[in-house]
Order: sequence, then C-alpha cells, then structure tokens
Amino acid sequence: MKQSLRGLLAAALMALLVAGCAMQPPNVVDRVSGEDAGQLLSQAEQQAPEQAAKTRLEAASILAGQGERDKAFETADAIDEGLLSEGDRVRWALLFSELARALDDPRAVLRATQVLNDELPMQANQQETLEERQRWAREALDQQGMANVALPELEGQEIRRIVVALPESGPLSSVANTIATAMRNHHDTKGDNTELSFLDASRYSLDELYQQAQQMNAQLMIGPLDKDQVTQLEQRDSVPLPTLALNYGSGDHNQAQRLFQYGLSAEDEARQAARRAWQDGHRQMSMMVPDNGWGRRVGEAFWNEWKSQGGEITNAVRYNPESSVSTAVQSALNVSGERARLGNIDALFLLALPEYARQVPPTMDYYYAPDLPIYATSHLHEGRLQTRLDQDLNDVMFMDIPWQIPDAAVGGEEALPFSASYRSLRDESDASMFRLMAMGVDAYELAIRFSNLAELEGLSGSTGTLSLRSDGRIYRELPWAKFQNGAPAPILIPNLDNSGE
Repeated sequence: MKQSLRGLLAAALMALLVAGCAMQPPNVVDRVSGEDAGQLLSQAEQQAPEQAAKTRLEAASILAGQGERDKAFETADAIDEGLLSEGDRVRWALLFSELARALDDPRAVLRATQVLNDELPMQANQQETLEERQRWAREALDQQGMANVALPELEGQEIRRIVVALPESGPLSSVANTIATAMRNHHDTKGDNTELSFLDASRYSLDELYQQAQQMNAQLMIGPLDKDQVTQLEQRDSVPLPTLALNYGSGDHNQAQRLFQYGLSAEDEARQAARRAWQDGHRQMSMMVPDNGWGRRVGEAFWNEWKSQGGEITNAVRYNPESSVSTAVQSALNVSGERARLGNIDALFLLALPEYARQVPPTMDYYYAPDLPIYATSHLHEGRLQTRLDQDLNDVMFMDIPWQIPDAAVGGEEALPFSASYRSLRDESDASMFRLMAMGVDAYELAIRFSNLAELEGLSGSTGTLSLRSDGRIYRELPWAKFQNGAPAPILIPNLDNSGE
C-alpha cells in the first residue's frame, strides 16, 4: 500500500512539473545543445541558401543557450529570414527579438516582429510575446526623442535653395507633375524668396540626384516619390542632404539621419479609423476591404491597430470590386435568410472607392442593418459636391484632408490653411487630383521649416495636422465628417454615436 501511495505521489509530482513547464512563456534562448555552433556555421558556408539559413538558426539558438548573446545576435542578424520555413521564421523572430531586446536594440526588435504582418501560423502565446516586444520597441524609439532628426547644418538659417527631384517620365510622372504644379503655384502665390529648382528624377540614380543637388548648392531636396527608392534611402545610415521624401518606405522604421518622409498614407487613415471607432465605444468590428494589394495593406493596418487596442475583428471580408456588393455585405454582416445577425458586430470598417461605397449602405438597409455605424477612409469621397449620388452615403463617417471638407474641418473655406493657394488650385484642378495638389503645398511648407523642426509639431496643413515623429516620418491627423443630405457635415460632438448610452 505504501509503495502504491509513493508511486501515486511521484506520478502526481511529475504531472505538476510537466504542467508547470507547459505554462511557461516561450523563451528560446534557454535551450542548450551539445552541438557545436562553430561547426554548424562552417557547414552553413557549404550549403544551399535555404539549408544554410536553417543551420545558422540552429547555431544562433545554441550560442544563445550557452550565454554568448552577442555572437548569437550577430548570427541571427545575418540570417535571411525569407529563406526559412514558416515555422522556422517564427522561431527566428522569437530568438532574434529576445536577443535584440536584451541588447537594447529596438530597431532589430522591429525587424524581427515584422513576421506579425505575414499571417504565419503560430501559437497564441508566441503572438502575444512578439506583439509585446513590438510595443516595447516602438515606445523605446519614441522615447529617444527628436535627437535623431536634428538638422544642425540648417538651424538658424533661412531656407533659400530647394531642389525638387520628381520623375518627368514613367508611371509616376502624372502624379509628380500634379505635385510639382501645386508647389510652383503655392511658391508664386506666397511670393517667397526661396529658389525652387527641379530635377528630372527619371534621368538619374539616387546618388546622381544628390550630386546634382549639391552642385546646385541646394540646402535640401524634396523627393524621391518612388516607394522603392525611399525604401533604399531609409536603409542607409544617412543621406547627403536633408531630404523630404514624398512617400513612405516599406520598413517599419526609417533609420537614415537627415531623411524625412511624408505622403498620403491610406494605412495611416485605417489606423485613425480604428482609433476613432474604439473611442466611440465599439469593441467588435466587421471590415470590408478590396481583394487586392492595396486592400490587403490597408486592411492589415486597421486589423493590427484595432487588435492592439484590445478590439475584436468578428468578420473580415476581402471583396472583388467587380462583383456583387450584396455578396460581400452578406458575409460582413452574418446575413441569414434576409436579415443581418449583428449580435457580435458593433460597427463596420469600409475601404472602398465611391462607386462601390455608395452601394453598401442601401444593401445594409435591405438586410435590416440601417443603424450599424460605418467608418471609412477618404477614398469613398470624390471631393466635389454630388448630393444626389451621395445621398446613399448618408450617416457614413469618414476622414478627409481639410481642403476637401472645409466646412467640416475648419468651418469654411476662409479658415483653411493656405487659403489663397486653395482658391487658386481649386479653380484649375479636377477633384481626383486635388489631394495631390494639397500634398504639394504641404511638402513645400514642411521643407521651408527644416531650419526649425519644432515648427513641424502640430502644423496645420492642407492635408491634415502634421507632426514629426522621432524616426523622421511625418504623421497626418485628419478631420472627420459625416454625410448628411448627400454632403459632408461636421461631427460636432466627440463620441456622438454613443451619446445616448
């Protein structure tokens, strides 16, 4: 009997130990192996790229487990994670982010946690760990303050010579021409003494553009516009001249000193929509985004921001813009029979162009969901008064640049930032290009303030309230409006949609 009881106690103790181990958070650097890391690294030199990446990951894990964190970090940093299998990419991200955090390297942590954007299969605790490390990295970079974006060579100077590098041929030439036209018009309207010169970016490499700009004694350069070129620049340690790029790079952060980035980011609008819906008291969202690259990027930005606040995505629909709106709405609203089932849906996030967007609210009405709040980006607004067409968008909340919704944003055209340029450009541009015109005006206004970067904090611009982040990226906060009687109207009271709760 005693022997049996002793056996039962031993088994119970073993079960508790196993359960205790299972409840521990993932800590990949505690694994110690008898294998020789140096031998593995030598083997990797002789292997095909995919196998070599896996072998180096094993070596990095061994080095970390043996306490050689610096060498482990160096080994993991050199791995091309894109060559790893999905499971090994998650392992690499956990290992590299843990090592990077221990070494107080937030940029490396952000590189590791980019796997969160790729929808890789991972356990819930692994995802939570990576999300927590990503938050730490972003907070750490924000705390570094503005020291990384200082421009001592321009402090106290008046900006007199600006070179604008935009393509005059190729797929971006039409966009570039619109932006350049607005810059010239705004410059002439203001009557500044600043010399504004233009280079054809389609004729030169990035280094050649800088050489040309320096030969012209430019104090700073506006451009490039191409996203790939901005991505190349942000991976450098520095750029030859203070630069205001007219796009955002693909990296999670910009690391190049003297490089600033500004553009009309749809992803930023999606994140603002997520924050607005959360502030209005919603917690369970459905979302509709087009099934293309643009829709996936913007939808992912909304999803990540919403989840980071603690919200739940109950339905996520990627619709075909050429197919029936009804099919997408049925999926988004859990339609059964002819009625939406909204028990777990507080509101809808909609990314759509005007023609498609106008069909969504009437379809929701048909399925008995007329009161479900809709939050949308600027893309459903054509930017001109079309009350008959836009009646179908009544009660839809959306954001847009102040120049597109002056009554909702600032109370009228006379109160708009740079109103003289607004009136001039409004008369000579079509609605589809007007946001780019406003972007050109704000790019010029940002550039002439480079001698005093403090002026960029909360600058009231044509495209929103502009603020400079610690990594040199310009962030836009947009005003909100709601369609009423087919026209944009101000949302006067915060949390308007929950005022009766």
